[in-house]
Amino acid sequence: MLSSQHFGDPGKMKDYHYTGPVEHKFSPYAFNGGTVLAVAGEDFAIVASDTRLSEGYSIHSRDSPKCYKLTDTTVLGCSGFHGDCLTLTKIIDARLKMYKHSNNKTMTSGAIAAMLSTILYSRRFFPYYVYNIIGGLDEEGKGAVYSFDPVGSYQRDTYKAGGSASAMLQPLLDNQIGFKNMEGVEHVPLTKDKFFTRPYLDPASVLIFHYVFKGDPLCYSFYILNKCKEFKSLLCLFIAHFTSDRPLCMSFMTKRKQMKTVS
Repeated sequence: MLSSQHFGDPGKMKDYHYTGPVEHKFSPYAFNGGTVLAVAGEDFAIVASDTRLSEGYSIHSRDSPKCYKLTDTTVLGCSGFHGDCLTLTKIIDARLKMYKHSNNKTMTSGAIAAMLSTILYSRRFFPYYVYNIIGGLDEEGKGAVYSFDPVGSYQRDTYKAGGSASAMLQPLLDNQIGFKNMEGVEHVPLTKDKFFTRPYLDPASVLIFHYVFKGDPLCYSFYILNKCKEFKSLLCLFIAHFTSDRPLCMSFMTKRKQMKTVS
């Protein structure tokens, strides 16, 4: 092979020819990963996310939650390009303050979802690289989940997963909460008590979870009145089945007037 025409004449190299188009390319986006999950019931709503900020094979931070508290009854989960997530949440926060100063009241979860849709659609020609899920309580105190695409289309769901692990999470939610493609299953309203007494929330497995994932920090943001320790362990376990090795940030809301923050 060394005697071939490519290597036979030392000091000379064969000219390089490329038949494809030659162009300058710049990508304004980066994908920083992340997974967001939300579940809504009759009297509660849960928004959960991992806290790992990565790019490719690099981990920039292990303590970067993707849940943003907008109001006392609304939490936004964002995953995708972290820079766009920060910009979008700042815009939403400014809009919420303007609305409260103008109307002397807080915007509801449904109104926030409609506002976010218009913000995303206004950037449809240069969209935010963000997958958004809003979880909260509606005017009647019932749980509500709104899922969006990057250009503003949205719908109200009972549960939704978005981000890197959505392809694995959504089928599991369909099976365990939606009971899709099942026969002889009674569909009853999902309350907080029923949610945390599901068979897959086995307290015996909580120790396994803490042993395997104790290396990464966990970020909690709870809005619950009682049973804080039990709720924390069960919710950890519930999301652990979904995201395998990623730490989580979780937000819980209840329609009770007295709220207590547990960190």
